[in-house]
Amino acid sequence: MALVDIPGSKSITARALFLAAAADGVTTLQRPLRSDDTEGFAEGLSRLGYRVGRTPGAWQVDGRPQGPALAEADVYCRDGATTARFLPTLAAAGHGTYRFDASPQMRRRPLLPLTRALRDLGVDLRHEAAEGHHPLTVRAAGVEGGEVVLDAGQSSQYLTALLLLGPLTRTGLRITVTDLVSVPYVEITIAMMREFGVEVGREGNTYVVPPGGYRATTYAIEPDASTASYFFAAAAVTGGEVTVPGLGAGALQGDLGFVDVLRRMGARVDVGADRTTVSGTGELHGVTVDMRDISDTMPTLAAIAPFASGPVRIEDVANTRVKECDRLDACAQNLRRLGVEVATGDDWIEIRPGTDSAPAGAGIKTYGDHRIVMSFAVTGLRVPGISFDDPGCVRKTFPGFHEAFAELRKDLIG
Repeated sequence: MALVDIPGSKSITARALFLAAAADGVTTLQRPLRSDDTEGFAEGLSRLGYRVGRTPGAWQVDGRPQGPALAEADVYCRDGATTARFLPTLAAAGHGTYRFDASPQMRRRPLLPLTRALRDLGVDLRHEAAEGHHPLTVRAAGVEGGEVVLDAGQSSQYLTALLLLGPLTRTGLRITVTDLVSVPYVEITIAMMREFGVEVGREGNTYVVPPGGYRATTYAIEPDASTASYFFAAAAVTGGEVTVPGLGAGALQGDLGFVDVLRRMGARVDVGADRTTVSGTGELHGVTVDMRDISDTMPTLAAIAPFASGPVRIEDVANTRVKECDRLDACAQNLRRLGVEVATGDDWIEIRPGTDSAPAGAGIKTYGDHRIVMSFAVTGLRVPGISFDDPGCVRKTFPGFHEAFAELRKDLIG
């Protein structure tokens, strides 16, 4: 049995950094993820004037309920979507002029539904080039609050950003959502806000966020469930067994639901109170699955689908086309490079395992996307000769991935 220590959750670390910065007092974050994305978020806070103290096992943030300490700042958000979407929202609650830019990859990713909602709330926000994309400037004068309508059908991060902003407004927020993807990520946000002293209400499709601010606390970051999916999938395709401590029945992250997909395909799954174990049984069945709520694990399933006994169809994943890359298309193209038959539509992909020939090794085009690399590393456990044009892009969420996966390979297949 392989016991795998998964780094802290990227999603939870980003939310915790926002909450800590907004809280009244000093917050300690235990076991935060240290990766390019989260370091970029912490650096962005520092650029805005927040004090962030970092040690190997914990980060301390001096909260400022009144907003950034500096009246002017220029923040580079790197490749981080949470950084690029959450920090302008945080800055809007303060007083000053703040410019945000990001990498070419992040500049291509949309944020218009969020910036439109912020403008509807009275925020002076201007895009410098393409409307709805970075770079942008926020001329902040605090946010009064009120009612706003939001389309979160592309990304739940738009809703999360507004929920996090709510307690920093003068009168609170009522956010009516017309469409929403990745609902479990919103549940993470609401649960974490509760830990920082704020209770979010719900009236149908309207989220009700009271004013009053956050209180500082000590908060432990749980392991990243999306990252764990590669290790669970490795067990399923090799017939081995992998246990991830720290992710169990009480986990916040919806992506742990990926193990239920593996169970449907034939793997044995045991979800305990504080750990999850997946054991391969030597067979994987075809499956049709709606992954709207766990779409970050779509590439993981696509990468192991060639080893199933029948077609694997993944539905309702249109939002994966506006991630770090068009993940649906990237998976399809790379599977075809391996000799696997694939069909796609606007929001679905179907992988049809061959009965006469096994997948063959090939160079995987990563599109600079960490999840493409980590997913097809699992394929490589069964297909010799797989290589990557940019293996280092895993630093976005898991800088030590290749070393950890090499150790896992030894445990599972020698």
